[in-house]
Amino acid sequence: MLESVLIANRGEIACRIIKTARRLGLRTIAVYSQADRDALHVRMADEAVAIGPAPSSESYLVGERILDAARRTGAASIHPGYGFLSENAAFAEACTAAGIVFVGPSAAAIRAMGLKDGAKSLMEKAGVPVVPGYHGDRQEAEFLKQKAYEIGYPVLIKAVAGGGGKGMRRVDKAIEFEAALASAQREAKSAFGDARVLIEKFVLNPRHIEIQVFGDGRGNAVHLFERDCSAQRRHQKVLEEAPAPGMTAETRAAMGAAAVAAAKAVNYAGAGTIEFIADGSGSLRPDGFWFMEMNTRLQVEHPVTELVTGQDLVEWQFRVASGEGMPLGQDEISLSGHAVEVRLYAEDPDTGFLPSTGRLDLLDLPGGEGIRIDTGVETGAEISAFYDPMIAKIISHGPDRASALDRLAAAFDRSLIAGPKNNLAFLSALVAHPEVRAGGFDTGLIDRDLAVLTSGAVSDATIAAPAAALVAPAGTDNEPAGWRDPFAATSGFEMAGPRRSGVPVEVGGEPRLVTLGWRGGQAGGSGPDTGQEAATAGVTGRVVRAGADVYAIEGGRAVRVTLVDQLSRAADDAEGAAAIKAPMHGKVIAVDVAPGDVVAKGARLAVVEAMKMEHAITAPRDGTVEAVFVSEGGQVDQGAPVVALAEEEEASS
Repeated sequence: MLESVLIANRGEIACRIIKTARRLGLRTIAVYSQADRDALHVRMADEAVAIGPAPSSESYLVGERILDAARRTGAASIHPGYGFLSENAAFAEACTAAGIVFVGPSAAAIRAMGLKDGAKSLMEKAGVPVVPGYHGDRQEAEFLKQKAYEIGYPVLIKAVAGGGGKGMRRVDKAIEFEAALASAQREAKSAFGDARVLIEKFVLNPRHIEIQVFGDGRGNAVHLFERDCSAQRRHQKVLEEAPAPGMTAETRAAMGAAAVAAAKAVNYAGAGTIEFIADGSGSLRPDGFWFMEMNTRLQVEHPVTELVTGQDLVEWQFRVASGEGMPLGQDEISLSGHAVEVRLYAEDPDTGFLPSTGRLDLLDLPGGEGIRIDTGVETGAEISAFYDPMIAKIISHGPDRASALDRLAAAFDRSLIAGPKNNLAFLSALVAHPEVRAGGFDTGLIDRDLAVLTSGAVSDATIAAPAAALVAPAGTDNEPAGWRDPFAATSGFEMAGPRRSGVPVEVGGEPRLVTLGWRGGQAGGSGPDTGQEAATAGVTGRVVRAGADVYAIEGGRAVRVTLVDQLSRAADDAEGAAAIKAPMHGKVIAVDVAPGDVVAKGARLAVVEAMKMEHAITAPRDGTVEAVFVSEGGQVDQGAPVVALAEEEEASS
């Protein structure tokens, strides 16, 4: 077994690798950027080395800095996790040249499978079925448009070097092709440094099913069954499970055999995933799936496979990297029960899932029977704009699919998150969706039912409880600065029940007037620090204090409730009423308007890139551009003004 390992990654995957490495007796070495100096993975490791500024391009993606840290600490091996340098063939070669074991496949295998066009050609030769499309070298826009016409719409434009949905666009009509191509190429260039794309037929009612493979680099390979990753948004996985609903033994055998053939075609070593697209219009068939790509690394959703097989894939990686050979043969690997994983993100479902940043005021993700939590953050951590906004992975396991989903839903009910916006309520709605419960969904489910999955809000009754606690904390006669009970000048005598008054508050940053009942000078509602069911009638959520803030939590949603000084709020609103603000921190990659331009509602004003994904900022109404506050190539903070439109009466005069 290797003596030590440097984890060339951060967050939850670094923490997860450290746990297995420690169990196996390896000395663990973390690396961290300036933004991660206080991160959980840094504190968990035996040693930690600073590798540069916050941007990943100046730290986690700089291979030489990683190697220098490995040399200085005497690391015997480097585990890349996923993302960053995990599929960088040059980095794998550099590790080998430095005499450091790269815990992953060979550089040759990474190169062979790293570019989607070459991988598909290789798979065709290996007898693995592939999706019809154009995978050639020509990249002229007119030529690609012609190929899309020949393939037949709808088509997918996909970055040759892509992954995670970046550089991918679905195109339904020829008139949309040029704009989609330009956007995909720009995003691919930003994310991967390679703007090349391929064109594929879009399979209607598709299901995304992938096979976990493992090779020893000596010509041997096995599979550890399938994972269904069909619940997706923007081509990114949201919910993953194993085994796949509706999978037959015959189809599983065919997929497994194809995946093993793919791994053997490149003499694969370590953990990898063969991703297939399957026809979901009916039952899964042995002749109804096609190769999409191979991920030459550990997958985000690997815990699903670990729970249904009882195997530790990171341990397998270390054993193969140590030269021990394949841990188990194909006949020794078996399925047990059902597992489901969701990805808990700091993102706002109400604004198109834009990334959300800031301090995690409260993070309580309790476990329980059949529940596994993989995370790299804790209460007090900062969700940075520089990296993927994942908070945690919540994984459930049960004897069958229904029990696994039930356990996951129960875990959601016990979870408390306050601070940045998050998708917990969305995940709760997704797991409860009838099609998900029935196992009959495809990759289009979330887009089709997005309005239903993101509907709902914390009730007024639940919000009233923290408002009451702020106005008159339990057991005190205190009043907040700038606000006074309108009945305070009268006596406490009450002839007709409690008095009522409207209290101006901000709920998640939005103004609202909450009606409170008053009895003897005290507002109704429970104290903010109990964490118990609020006593206000109709309340179904909880009131939780996190530092100086008070939150109303209900149905997976947590909103901060603060009192408002109405005079100050009116002044703030008057000052910035015409400003269209950035929904997230990011880089401005396009500015489409200038002062004096007349724009229609929905017109694109600017494009901001965050997490290597593009987000268009559009006009909320017709109007005339009064000012532009950003420039192309610059940074913009969340909530900062981007463009100001003249007030409607000014624009029409």
